[in-house]
Amino acid sequence: MYELALRIGFSLLVIFGLMWGLARLVRRPMGSGRHHGPLLSVLNRQQLSRGAAVTVVRVADRAIILGVTDQQVNLLGEADLEDFELHQAPHRDHLAIAESDLELPGAHPMPAKARLDGSILSPRTWTSTIDFLRDRTTRR
Repeated sequence: MYELALRIGFSLLVIFGLMWGLARLVRRPMGSGRHHGPLLSVLNRQQLSRGAAVTVVRVADRAIILGVTDQQVNLLGEADLEDFELHQAPHRDHLAIAESDLELPGAHPMPAKARLDGSILSPRTWTSTIDFLRDRTTRR
C-alpha cells in the first residue's frame, strides 16, 4: 500500500517537474543571451480612432512605423531608432540652496487639527458630505 502511494507520488512529481520545465522553456524569448533587449518591442503607439492606430515597433536594430487597423497591418516607413529611445535625466537626490534662502516661518501655516478630523465620526466630514450631495442633486 505504501509502495503504491510512493510510486504514484514520485510519478506525479516527475510529471509536474517536466511541465514546469517545458513552461519555462516556452516562455523564454527568442534569441536570448545575444541581445541586451528584446528583439521585438513596441516603442510608441498613437490611437487615431476606435479601430486604427500608428505604432512604432523595434525589430532588432530598426524602428518600423506601422499602420494598424482591425483588419490589417500596413508598413508606413522606417525611422531612426535613436529618436524613440528614452534618455534619462541624471537623478538628483537633493537641491542646492543658498544660505540666504534658509528663512523659515516661525510657525506652521496650517491650523491645528482636531482629533476626529478626516474620520467618519467627525462632524466636519458629515457636513462636507451633505454639502457635496446637496450641490450634486440641485437642478441647474
